[in-house]
Amino acid sequence: MATHTHTRSGAAVSIVALLAALVAATAQNGTTHTDRLGSELDSDEIGLMGFAGHVPDSKKPKLTAYFEQESYRPGDRAQLVVTDTAAQVGVQILRAGGEPEPTVPNDVMLGTPVTKIVPVGAVHGQRTLSISIANWPSGVYFAQLTAPGSRVGYAPFILAPRHLGEHRVAVVMPTETWQAYNFRDDNGDGQPDTWYAGWKKLQARLVRPFLDRGVPPHWKQYDAPFVRWLAQTHRNVDYLSDRELRNVRSGKTLANAYSLIVFSGHHEYVTTHEYDVVTQYRDLGGNLAFLAANNFFWKITIKNNVMTRVAQWRDLGRPEAALIGVQYRANDRGGHRGAWILRSGAAATPWLFAGLNLEPGQGISSGGIEIDSTSSASPKGIHILAEIPNLYGPGFTAQMTYYETPAGAKVFAAGAFSLAGNVWEPEVTTLMTNLWTRLSTP
Repeated sequence: MATHTHTRSGAAVSIVALLAALVAATAQNGTTHTDRLGSELDSDEIGLMGFAGHVPDSKKPKLTAYFEQESYRPGDRAQLVVTDTAAQVGVQILRAGGEPEPTVPNDVMLGTPVTKIVPVGAVHGQRTLSISIANWPSGVYFAQLTAPGSRVGYAPFILAPRHLGEHRVAVVMPTETWQAYNFRDDNGDGQPDTWYAGWKKLQARLVRPFLDRGVPPHWKQYDAPFVRWLAQTHRNVDYLSDRELRNVRSGKTLANAYSLIVFSGHHEYVTTHEYDVVTQYRDLGGNLAFLAANNFFWKITIKNNVMTRVAQWRDLGRPEAALIGVQYRANDRGGHRGAWILRSGAAATPWLFAGLNLEPGQGISSGGIEIDSTSSASPKGIHILAEIPNLYGPGFTAQMTYYETPAGAKVFAAGAFSLAGNVWEPEVTTLMTNLWTRLSTP
């Protein structure tokens, strides 16, 4: 979620003073947003900074572990690192999505087993286990670790396809942004190892355990519902992590492999190569769907599995609206939500709203948390399909958009959190099915 690096003139403003001002503004106006602050701080940043760098972790008995890579492919040997002390540890690999019920707690991952529970004995401090990755279908997987005393831990990884293009649709999981929001204190200095722990921090580790017993941040809200919908509607796709986008040779490679690439979650942080190849893919006629908001906002670099936050892409002359159609506008800590109200631009995409029996002025579902809107950088001919008007005050309007390019690319953006998270609502299911049908076709 968004932050802003522009320096202010005059005396430096401390975090404490800034938070106090925000609290006062909230008490007076019922919102944390003004024209100035709306583009500088976002919901999670305000709230998390309010913990003074200490975010509550799950209090349930836990085991700590992680995989050494964001993703693997069938046939790989994955290294699972257990960084804990426990007796009689058992490990089982599960695939997320096949579970019959939605995920409710923040500190639980659900799925269907692809292996039996394997006892691995005792762990003292740190132990690395070698896991054989079988010829399982591409997806989101996790190791579930158990030990006496009801101790449980999760270690997720993405199983990418053996070769790109095994299916014509790819869904990218936001592994870099997951770690940006990981408030774990890895080096034991009392401060979470992420730039959200303080404005002077610029780095976050890419490979490490997550808090909440190993569950990625916001998994249950942003990612788990969509992964479950894909699995249970039998939409076979290639799952990719950010690692696959960092390593793919070019946008042409992506265009040869996929008719549609879906960014379902919160993809705030990307490298130059990721931004380049996705733009090239679009320029070659590849279809894109962004199902949440605040995507491709920050440039990061990665060296030795450490991410460094560099600058906002719009400040580098590459506003994200030029690719996505919309760009980050504001947030309000999730305090307000509203329906997406159809606008006249929806007439340009009757196929998207087919079966919903909606007219301009009527709305579906509800969105918020963070919102995007069009800008001067948005492509010419972009259609504003629906809006959540004035959600955080006058002018703070979320916009759902669609545009096409001369090369034939179709690009959809939800403009708020989150169509992926709401996909099980009947109206959103219909809209998502229509979108999938249209954009998955070259």
